[in-house]
Amino acid sequence: MIGQVDILIFLITIIATAIFTSVVRRELLVADIRDNPIISEHRQKSGTPTMGGFGIILGVLLMALFLFDWHSSSYLLITVFMMVVAGLFGMFDDLLGFKVKEYQKVVRNDGTEPVHIGLLTLEPGEEARIASPKAKKDYNKIVEQEHKLTVIDEIPIKSETTEKEKILTQFVVACFIILPGVLPTNISGFEIGYLMIPLAICAIIGSINSINLIDGMDGLAAGIIAIASVASALYANIATGSVASLPFIVIAGASVGFLVLNHYPAKIFMGDTGSYALGTGYMVAALLGNSLIFSIIALAVPIVSVIISLLHRAHVITLPVEPLHHTLNYHGMSEQKIVLLYWGLTVVASIVALFIFGII
Repeated sequence: MIGQVDILIFLITIIATAIFTSVVRRELLVADIRDNPIISEHRQKSGTPTMGGFGIILGVLLMALFLFDWHSSSYLLITVFMMVVAGLFGMFDDLLGFKVKEYQKVVRNDGTEPVHIGLLTLEPGEEARIASPKAKKDYNKIVEQEHKLTVIDEIPIKSETTEKEKILTQFVVACFIILPGVLPTNISGFEIGYLMIPLAICAIIGSINSINLIDGMDGLAAGIIAIASVASALYANIATGSVASLPFIVIAGASVGFLVLNHYPAKIFMGDTGSYALGTGYMVAALLGNSLIFSIIALAVPIVSVIISLLHRAHVITLPVEPLHHTLNYHGMSEQKIVLLYWGLTVVASIVALFIFGII
């Protein structure tokens, strides 16, 4: 089980990451590197510093250096190396986001009848952002017919890499894991040989996308990773040993340390810099520590969220706002309740995984 040394490492990582995140936040404010959310319900968060993932990266880097001789672990060093690489790629996405691609109108239905626009039906008094091509086309028709739609805001939309470009970037990040002698060749005792290479690449890409998509509310992504990492550390410690659990302990500590400034109301966002680093680090730790299946179950909440978004994009289901947690917010559930719900579901998924694998 997790020992006193592991708990000490966890606590030191929390403190170090919290301090680094505070310093990073101050520098980001000086450099005027701030987020500008496009979700109407989150417009009040404009001006919050982003790219706070650097605080997470600095926290895990410090621990890797600190533990290099005292608690030397190649698993930890490889995991932190992959997190740094992923964080740098995520940083380029964050920087691109400061370039404005277009301005999208936010409209309010000031009439007495519902108005259908895009995939939404605006009741009198409701607001919506004109984002999709269909919504823009409907808006022009509605204006021509003199419906009561009032423009109340214009939101600057960030420039972003395309989905294909993102996947390609994530593929490049994942390929660093296939350095000679790094990957194991079995999963839970089943020898799969070279099939581990494509499996590892797909797992890392999936993890990056899961954390990147779920990172849309204060403390949501960091809290989920912290919970899943603690559960994975418990499993890895019993199944493989303390060396395998160490990367998870450091990742969990860094996530909690970041939450000190990222909990509601967030004083800093992690950005793609942080979501790429955490998504990569979590799955690399799972691959190296032979806890892949367990760690995927523990990460079920963001994985299911990705699946729901893919079904939406394939027009199998329809969401008024993507991803699912923004739909819940759109329908009136508060951000704090959504975050607590998702954290609670992650705890449940982690307990189920611990039960399935006979840890409890």
